[in-house]
Amino acid sequence: MKILDDWQIKQKIRRLAIEILEQNYDEKELILAGINNNGMEFANLLLQQLLPLAHLEVTLTRVVLNPANPLSSEVKIEMPSENLQDKVIVIIDDVANTGRTIFYACKPFMEVLPRKLEVAVLVDRKHKSFPVKVDYVGLSLATTLKEHIDVHIRETDAFAVYLN
Repeated sequence: MKILDDWQIKQKIRRLAIEILEQNYDEKELILAGINNNGMEFANLLLQQLLPLAHLEVTLTRVVLNPANPLSSEVKIEMPSENLQDKVIVIIDDVANTGRTIFYACKPFMEVLPRKLEVAVLVDRKHKSFPVKVDYVGLSLATTLKEHIDVHIRETDAFAVYLN
């Protein structure tokens, strides 16, 4: 079942970009850290909306981890850690399910002292197992644990989010 279509997703991305700017209006720099592939694509879509509006420098980076087994390999950021010191960082993913992926994505940021660490997702599910607070949400859903959210924002002509 389709729960978000192309137009709705684009509208949510614009709204989230504005919310991020409103909450960080007095900052000089903002770092968008997309998790893996869909998170990075969502971060890039947010970046495209932020750039024409932003009065601050916006940098994009990727957080790489294994969501199925986050302890199996090191969680890495594709940016030198010294560039993160005293910066506002927004961790970005397409879906927040239990919160585990976002929880472990925070690990490398604990080795520096950011000014602020926030989280943005396109879809937030309401059954968290980890202490993760999502600051910017496109759509919040109460789902069963057996249901699956499928986000199509990469390599497609029309964005869509499905609930299966």
